[in-house]
Amino acid sequence: MKVLIQRVQNASVEVEQKIVGKISKGYLLYVCFESLDNYEKVHSAVEKIAKLRIFEDEKAKMNYNITQIKGEILSISQFTLSWDGKKGHRPSFDKSLPPNEAKILYRKFNDELAAQGLKVEKGRFGAEMKVNSLNDGPVTFFLEF
Repeated sequence: MKVLIQRVQNASVEVEQKIVGKISKGYLLYVCFESLDNYEKVHSAVEKIAKLRIFEDEKAKMNYNITQIKGEILSISQFTLSWDGKKGHRPSFDKSLPPNEAKILYRKFNDELAAQGLKVEKGRFGAEMKVNSLNDGPVTFFLEF
């Protein structure tokens, strides 16, 4: 499981020219599920993301987590993160979890984030999407579970 986290001032996602998810300050998450991923990895990812202290305090130190700043999450399924770029020039997504299985884990991931008391907006799984964001910092992290 891979998650690209961007700290944003705001973000939104459109499907077929309609906004289907929109947040103010918080995280824009790009989430990828691979062949060995399971509920345990989803739970570990949620625990890490909910507790990450990457928002600045009054001394400009990264000391606050998303709950402490009352932040929001925009979650986007992103299977293209499964390509490692080591071989060739044309991406291969062989490591990706099949869509029907990935969709189940994606739903579980978002549900667990919401169970942490976080507002979670989502893109549409498997759809062509347009994502807009205003990065804050920029602060970006790539996590693998």
